[in-house]
Formats: sequence, structure tokens, C-alpha cells
Amino acid sequence: MLVAVAQHGSVTAAARELRYAQPSVSHHLSRLEAETGSQLIQRVGRGIRLTEAGRVLAERAAEILGRMDAAEAELAAYSGLRAGRVRLAAFPSALGTFVPTAAAAFAAANPGVELSLTEAEPPDAIALLRSGAIDVALLFAHEDLGGAPRRDADDDGLRRMSLLTEPIYLVTPTDRPGDTLLDHSGSRWIAGCERCRTALVRSCEAAGFTPDIAFTTDDYLAVQALVAAGLGVTTLPELSLRSHRHPGVRVSRLAGPMRAVMAAVHGEPPDPPATAALLRDLATATAAWAPSRPL
Repeated sequence: MLVAVAQHGSVTAAARELRYAQPSVSHHLSRLEAETGSQLIQRVGRGIRLTEAGRVLAERAAEILGRMDAAEAELAAYSGLRAGRVRLAAFPSALGTFVPTAAAAFAAANPGVELSLTEAEPPDAIALLRSGAIDVALLFAHEDLGGAPRRDADDDGLRRMSLLTEPIYLVTPTDRPGDTLLDHSGSRWIAGCERCRTALVRSCEAAGFTPDIAFTTDDYLAVQALVAAGLGVTTLPELSLRSHRHPGVRVSRLAGPMRAVMAAVHGEPPDPPATAALLRDLATATAAWAPSRPL
């Protein structure tokens, strides 16, 4: 009920969604406050809002409900009550390269299992995985200067399977020479998501300069279009360039840190049969994919 109030903004709307009488919802919320010893909601005018304690509990409750839903689906698959399902979240360049191969192989081998795909960058995919909204998340991590993948605090508690490591390329207009970061120290730079931007700044600083970041976008098609228009230079991992290559850019492979791509699941093994099958197909698809062939 607390989750419903948080989602719908009022006791009345929550009661309507849950098909309860409004006094019943209010009564249960009062009991929840008594059990927790915390004020969870407060009245504001004619409406209500969650207190900080209520917001924290509602977020955890949403995760619990999501994991219960996932557990129900997993048990149903084991007991044969229905065919089952598996849900994958992947970042755009993975969806544009090896994921379709893996998904097609999974669908062919498991025609009775429902497979769903969701586009999500790693932070969003992690949140979906923890809430039980998905079963497998594709993540990436840029290596540090020592060659080890960097992990953020929000990655903790996940079980990962390494899939591939891809090189990083310098992307410049076709008429702008220079194959190293330092060659473009005076250029304007185009950056992507927070993780990619951090990796770009680290690499440039290791080369001896701080990049002048003029544009920021997560869309690697837009990034290449901006480069082709002469508005800046950037770096992109190989999957982004395999998924889409703008004819107006030139690329140069950079020495140094690369990007690790991995599949992540939540919870201890063994994995449900459908999840385990999808993980195998992802591993097979990435093993057959040849990231070292020339761009």
C-alpha cells in the first residue's frame, strides 16, 4: 500500500488502484507507521506526501515486490505452470551488435519462453535488476590505467560474467589528421555518459592535457554526426562504431585502457533455466563476434 501511495500520489488513488476502500488503506498505513515507529506520510493541504523515512521504505518495498514477482515467475517455470520468461536490459551499442544474435539463438532453442529486451544504460539496468524488473543486465566498465575494470559503488552485490573487452577509438573528422589524444589537445571534445566522460577525461589527463568538453550526449549516432560536422572530436568504444559508422569520420585505435562488457544477474546460483540459457547464448554470441577485425 505504501508503494501504491508513492506511485499514485494519494491514498484515494492508491485505494482505487488496489481495489480497497480508502479507510482500509489509511488504517494499514497507520499500522505500518506503528510497526516501524516512524512517520511515513504527512498531510499537505488536501494531499499527502511521503516523509524521508516513507520514501526510503517505499523504495525498498518496491524492490521486495519486484523480487517476489521474479521468484513467482522462476518457480512457475520450474513447476511447469507456464512456459516462463526471461528479461534482458542492454545498452544501445550491445543491442546494435551481438544481442540480436544471442536473442535469435535463444528464441530458436526455447520457443516456449518469452524473451523481452529493454534498452538501458548500466546505472538504469542495475536498478531494474535489483528491483526484479529484469533477469539479466548487460553492463560495461572502462578499465583504469592499470588495465583493471573500474567498478562503481552501485555495482556491489551483483554476480557478473565477463563477455568481451573492446578497444577504444579516437574519432575525428576525415579532414583532421592526428592519431593520438595529444594531437587534438587544442580541439573541442564531445563526451558521452558519465562513465564514458570520466574515462575520456582520465585518458586525456594521462596524455598531458584536460579536454575542452563542448558537447555532451549519450547518443553515439549524434556523437558521430557532431564529429563529422567538424564540431569536435571524441573517443568511442568499438561496439558503438560496429553498430553505426558515419562516413564523415575517421577512427584511430588508441593504446591503453579498454572497455569491459559483462552480463550481470542478481542473487546466488544456480540461475533459473531460462536465465542460464540466455547467459550461454550471450557468451556464444560474443565469442563468435570478432572485435579485432579492422573497422
